[in-house]
Amino acid sequence: MTPRDLIRSAAEQFRTAGVPDPEYDSSLLLAHLCDRPPLMLRLDTDTQLNEETISRFKSLCDRRLKREPLQYILGEASFYGFRFDVDSRVLIPRPETELLCEWALELIPAGRKTDILDLCCGSGCIGISLKLSRPAASVCLSDISKDALDVAALNAARLNADVFLCRSDLFNDLPADRFDVIVSNPPYIPSPDCASLQAEVMQEPLSALDGGDDGLCFYRRICQEAPRHLKPGGFLLMELGDNQADRVRSLMEASGFVSVTVRKDYQSLERMICGKIP
Repeated sequence: MTPRDLIRSAAEQFRTAGVPDPEYDSSLLLAHLCDRPPLMLRLDTDTQLNEETISRFKSLCDRRLKREPLQYILGEASFYGFRFDVDSRVLIPRPETELLCEWALELIPAGRKTDILDLCCGSGCIGISLKLSRPAASVCLSDISKDALDVAALNAARLNADVFLCRSDLFNDLPADRFDVIVSNPPYIPSPDCASLQAEVMQEPLSALDGGDDGLCFYRRICQEAPRHLKPGGFLLMELGDNQADRVRSLMEASGFVSVTVRKDYQSLERMICGKIP
């Protein structure tokens, strides 16, 4: 069987099962096995694949048909130009979160010693990307999940990012140091909504998704506690869930943050917020 025929056959199965982007997923799975660009495989009507490759491909497709996220099957996800190892222990990095990373970099001068905290770090994609983009910075990755920190440690080692990892329930067990910038993508989905998420999202760690009854549980704690862990003039940046911007802005302002600003994502949704400690 040729790559084109195999991809088309798998894509039809995916489409019938309701898998999003069936052609994209099937071509990426085969590219993962063949180490060839997906587009070339989709156009290849000449190469005859061996039985071992076809068998391995079908095994990967079976996992995708069960709606296991594509990134977990591949074992990796791209974020800010870097490749991060991901599996079911961590949330899959999203393209929208890259915008939060970009905003943080605007506030971190190149070449200056800056203390940064990636709170609820998961795979470490934000903090490690900041460290690789601002080598002079000192970056701490923090998460309550030991599993997540294990993945973050693997990513830091593979990408040669000299970061410090700390297991902590938000700020409870952090070092006494204060930070110039705190960046966080906390759990923000309201608990009642967690049972009706997309099938793929429901296979991600619930602890990285569930933000309490109204989705604001972690924002309340972070906004209240962050000022004690920021240097004067320091910044707090957070990703937001749908329709949370106004409420989180109020929480930040009530905790003493000034110049609170909201930015939109690629879909023009209010997705990020930043405030400054005077």
